[in-house]
Amino acid sequence: MPGLSRRALFAGSAAGASAALLPTAPAAARPEPKAVRGCASYRAAYHFTVPDQWKNDPQRPVWIDGEYHYYYLYNADYLDGIVGTAWRLATSTDLVSFTDRGIAVPKDTTVNGDVWSGCAVVDTGDTAGFGADAVVVIVTMSPGGGTDHQEQFLYYSTDGGRTFTDHGTDPVLPNPGVADFRDPKVIRDEAGDRWVMALAERNKVGFYHSANLKSWTYAGGFIKDGIGTLECPDLFRITADDGTVKWVLGVSADGTGSGLPNTYAYWTGSFDGSAFTADSADPQWLDHGWDWYAAVTFEKRDAAGTLDDSARYALGWLNDWAYPNTTPTIDCDGFNGTDSIVREVTLKHASDGGYHLASQPVAALDSYVSRTVDLGDLTVDGTLLLDYTGTSYELTTEITWSQLTGAGVQLRRSPDGGRHIDAGVYGDYAFLNRRNTVNPDTSGDRQESHTPFDLSTGSVKLRILVDRTSVEMFVGDGRYTHSAEVFPYLVDDRLALFTIGGTAVFRNTAVREFTV
Repeated sequence: MPGLSRRALFAGSAAGASAALLPTAPAAARPEPKAVRGCASYRAAYHFTVPDQWKNDPQRPVWIDGEYHYYYLYNADYLDGIVGTAWRLATSTDLVSFTDRGIAVPKDTTVNGDVWSGCAVVDTGDTAGFGADAVVVIVTMSPGGGTDHQEQFLYYSTDGGRTFTDHGTDPVLPNPGVADFRDPKVIRDEAGDRWVMALAERNKVGFYHSANLKSWTYAGGFIKDGIGTLECPDLFRITADDGTVKWVLGVSADGTGSGLPNTYAYWTGSFDGSAFTADSADPQWLDHGWDWYAAVTFEKRDAAGTLDDSARYALGWLNDWAYPNTTPTIDCDGFNGTDSIVREVTLKHASDGGYHLASQPVAALDSYVSRTVDLGDLTVDGTLLLDYTGTSYELTTEITWSQLTGAGVQLRRSPDGGRHIDAGVYGDYAFLNRRNTVNPDTSGDRQESHTPFDLSTGSVKLRILVDRTSVEMFVGDGRYTHSAEVFPYLVDDRLALFTIGGTAVFRNTAVREFTV
């Protein structure tokens, strides 16, 4: 999907003032381009951020020559208010540390304008005729500008995915006369000796076939109403923990009108190359927070390139189209664009016979731990302020109780205790609440996210990633996750534990900090 490209003044909620304007103590940060001298940085310490200007949709990373190539939508003209995105490239061997490689697919170099979301594939069999192992991008563009004539175009690379050339100015998949026709995701169907594309078409994911990536024919579709316009489709096969092989169809969708998330919806089921049959009509959600949009999953490979068919990686854009231009990073750091941590996703067989995806932060994050604070077992009845301060860290704990109404943590707590982000469990749900800190939602409608929880189990494991403008919470095995943009003042660096209606023990509580 296209990126908005206008600058907006930062308008905080909750405490009311702009975090970017509040005097703060200097904060340690990696040197980055275009930082303002003497201005405290809000750039994430260990999450991927665009070097400058704007980013939005991640594009599915591909494994090329021993490293992941991560493309994303980038607008170099964002601060000047000029619309349009290119594909910028970053490479990584471990999906924690990335090296910027600059623009790979430029914008406005053909009559078709800028490039939106799509996908890259490695054409090992030279089906397209650009040479064995050429990297081919199928991407949505809107000739003539606007958003009402979306078609699919092809770019190719013969230098390992670093730079791309357009394959003429004609679409490889013309628009059949519909308004929404975008975000192609292509996979290889070896059994059928063909390529298969999933395409977002308003309330439908269309499936298309091609022998050469240059000419496509319609094969079938999957329709889902009630969760808004479907975007950024995803389609993959994965082996569950019980050995069952399942297909997963995912989309980015806005379910807020039905009380559902506005993130990544997915169905498990079967796929015959033309039709996807879902196990259930209603989707599950890979993240239940407010800010994990345009997410992609991609192959998990080891250092030798060996594929693991029992796991995928995933990452999402930590933002939302309800408030895309609201961030304090503009003033001090000159950019707007942060991603979630890369997650490892597996498929679990549940006791009710169904299947669900579960995710945890990528294991390579362990290699970047610069400091560990072991807090041990802590008994809490009410609120306990910990002897720790920090703005970017990971908190892990297992909360146990015999009788309780709720328990959790206060993250990025202010010195006076008035501002904080709350995360934990209460009654029959787990939650992440950003209402009491500065955050991008001025409507007040997107403040606390919920997922089901059974308090009678007497325990819960929480793993929470905190960075300067984000919180990501993983509950239990990671079936339920919550991601949210937050803009706490940089002086809000305290950490507290709390219980409601009883006593709990926070076991094996630890904080880890990272240097990337």
